[in-house]
Amino acid sequence: MQLPEDATKRAPLALVSIILPVHNAEQWLDECLMSVLQQDFEGTMELSVFNDASKDKSRAIIEKWKVKLEDSGISVVIGGHDSPSPRGVGYSKNQAIAQSTGSYLCFLDSDDVMMPQRVRMQYEAAVQHPASIIGCQVRRDPPDSTERYTRWINQLTSDQLLTQGVPEDLLFFYEHLRKGGGVFRVDHSLLLYRYHLCAATHSVLEMTIWTHRVHFLEEQILPHWKSFTIWNAGKQGRKLYRSLTAASQHKVVAFCDIDKNKIRKGFYCHEDSQERPKPKVPILHFQAAQPPFVICVKLDLTGGEFEDNLKSLHLQEGRDFVHFS
Repeated sequence: MQLPEDATKRAPLALVSIILPVHNAEQWLDECLMSVLQQDFEGTMELSVFNDASKDKSRAIIEKWKVKLEDSGISVVIGGHDSPSPRGVGYSKNQAIAQSTGSYLCFLDSDDVMMPQRVRMQYEAAVQHPASIIGCQVRRDPPDSTERYTRWINQLTSDQLLTQGVPEDLLFFYEHLRKGGGVFRVDHSLLLYRYHLCAATHSVLEMTIWTHRVHFLEEQILPHWKSFTIWNAGKQGRKLYRSLTAASQHKVVAFCDIDKNKIRKGFYCHEDSQERPKPKVPILHFQAAQPPFVICVKLDLTGGEFEDNLKSLHLQEGRDFVHFS
């Protein structure tokens, strides 16, 4: 068991701590840690690493870079364990935070690369927005691996950051919003996200993310609406309806769509409902439907047609609709 060095022997407290969980990351660590060394931030900076039972050469690489980083004025704190099994990225992040000294935390995954200005620009934004989580635009490697997703997250509006974001640390993100915190994005590409099959993101079940998002929708948005329309009478819209509590389902006055076949059918019947008679929700053309809307249409897949339809209704985002796509 490798423990962090005694706090009393450390350098003075850092202004920014880079939080780096590591598990079997030898393939990417050199480039990741080089990007830490190349930061143009002029304040005091610390790297807090937690090695989560790596079985490859990660530990040796970290020790090599510790010398280089500290020679350049970046203090390094290393913790970890060598148990038979890793304890997960969430546990590792928490341990790295616990052993850090920074007033501001900058999270970095071991397979990602920071642009040289990342810490500086996000620190400046954090000073201006002290109650906000600070994000940034990103690039993907390989560039075409998740082209639509990357374009989507880089173009989210301020309101959409609160309702559409799907961060890896979802529970922390939502708890931050519940306590009145905000979210601010620096509109510069400051991070290179690698897409590969071993990424921690793939270990989070899609249904887990969906369940948390639905719960947050019901907690933060739907209590302010007496009724609402689900925009999309297809698979995604019906899935949302079925995922809602009975009380929220009763607020759904209609589905809306542009598909003539769905509209011609006239209604959606919730066959799995325990209610008798089974609920039947009308399906309307979007121009005949009434706001507010929960929009379950995947953006950027209709060649602009959906966006034009939405604009034609002159709705105000946040008040008249939220996205759930």
